[in-house]
Amino acid sequence: MTLLGPDYSFESRAHEKGHKLVAGVDEVGRGPLAGPVTAAAVILDPKRIPEGLNDSKKLTAKRRQALHDELLLCADVSIAHASVEEIDELNILRASHLAMERAVAGLKQVPDHLLIDGNMVPRGLNISSETIVKGDARSVSISAASIVAKICRDYVMSSLAQHYPGYGWETNAGYPSKSHKEALSKLGVTPHHRRSFKPVHNILYQEK
Repeated sequence: MTLLGPDYSFESRAHEKGHKLVAGVDEVGRGPLAGPVTAAAVILDPKRIPEGLNDSKKLTAKRRQALHDELLLCADVSIAHASVEEIDELNILRASHLAMERAVAGLKQVPDHLLIDGNMVPRGLNISSETIVKGDARSVSISAASIVAKICRDYVMSSLAQHYPGYGWETNAGYPSKSHKEALSKLGVTPHHRRSFKPVHNILYQEK
């Protein structure tokens, strides 16, 4: 039987082991050339799990927004960022882990157990944790985190697009689309571009 989408089985197993509060953790924005990396942590209420949770990339923009709004009403949600400066200073992996650590720390309740998308536990998290590869398509708590993180980061990039028009951030969210790379060549590097990323670095340090 094929799985139709994420479920509550990882959370249920954690509850069986005595963990009362289980948080899903995910990040978005590791690939873009511009903007922060954003993470979210979500503790769902088992009695009020929104229907249709899934990997944020598999949802329409309208459905994603509706689920985001519902989650803010019925779950413990925390969103956090690591800045472009932190990405350049630390590297993108460590910065994404820092954003995850901040998101967990921002929850109203202290979770007993974390379900983390990917295959690495951020070193600053001293809570019982398990990693789940492709977790946003397997655990509803991680799906919820992926949705709120994406909505928040897309909003940040749309806001930045108002101040730095021409790069298409309102549609590409800072990812290295063809039009974004062309704009980078024509308009140059903004303070919100990640200087440690090769396409940006090459423009900054190209031989005259």
